[in-house]
Amino acid sequence: MNKRYISILILICLLLITGDILNAQTAVDTLIQTMTQQQTQVTDTTDQSSALARAGKTPEWSITFGKVFWSIIIFIIGFLLIKYLTNFLVTLGERWTKTRLLIKGIIPIFRILGWMVVGYIIIVDVFAPPIATLVAVTASAGIAVGFAAQDILKNIFGGVVILLDHPFQVGDKIEIGDHYGEVLSIGLRTVRVVTPDDSVVAIPNSEIVNTAVSNANSGESNCQVVAEFYLPAHIDIPTTRKIAYRAAAVSKYVYLNKPIIVIFKNEIYEGRSLLKMRLKAYVFDIRFEFPFASEMTELVVKELLARKLVTINDLNGLPMVKLST
Repeated sequence: MNKRYISILILICLLLITGDILNAQTAVDTLIQTMTQQQTQVTDTTDQSSALARAGKTPEWSITFGKVFWSIIIFIIGFLLIKYLTNFLVTLGERWTKTRLLIKGIIPIFRILGWMVVGYIIIVDVFAPPIATLVAVTASAGIAVGFAAQDILKNIFGGVVILLDHPFQVGDKIEIGDHYGEVLSIGLRTVRVVTPDDSVVAIPNSEIVNTAVSNANSGESNCQVVAEFYLPAHIDIPTTRKIAYRAAAVSKYVYLNKPIIVIFKNEIYEGRSLLKMRLKAYVFDIRFEFPFASEMTELVVKELLARKLVTINDLNGLPMVKLST
């Protein structure tokens, strides 16, 4: 009896195993058939592409309304993001005085990289043209733009050279030709400088590349300020030196980590022998250079008159006091 049950169980197991084998074989046959069909489709597609290539044609590609619409949307989003992030960095730099020049120096690089990313997304992800079409359009556009906008291209290359060579950065006080002031922005076409008269001057990059540039602070927040005085030759030089030194040292704008220097030089003016005194000191923030120079001048002249080292008659007919940086 037991043997009969065992035989039945063995028979049932054999039937189950046989069914599984048959199902597995069917699944394998189906998979092979599917792979064969896919390979046939790929081969047909490859043959069609090869035929188009032999015929000198490229796969069909067109500019649709949807592509143009999404390109405009991405451009507007990129413009707003770059604008607001730039304003945020400017505000951050104004609040953090010690890192103002560093933060503002990052802004031009950030703007250029931002527009490069926006352009890449629009061309590669939205329009997605074939390589042959992209090369042909780029070459044609490059030739047309090259002839039509030579001056603009000079300025663009000049802006790239300025960013790479780094003769100055945003926030520096520079002098280019007849223009002197703080660098507000470095763009692909122009560099904007605000002058002491609060006028914004846009200087083309191509002109800057071919012109000598004087940088007053070279990326630091402090810079040297020079006040020049024309004095009578008979003045007491040691006492005048002490007065000038003290006038700079007690100023609220002075940066005492760097030296204060007083230099005298003899000059001839309209047949008269005069002493030209140059008072050199550093201001802790470049934006206070002119108030600092004015304060030094006022203190020196006031003290010289109070000690009667000079008189109003002595100062009459002398050249005007000069302020420089």
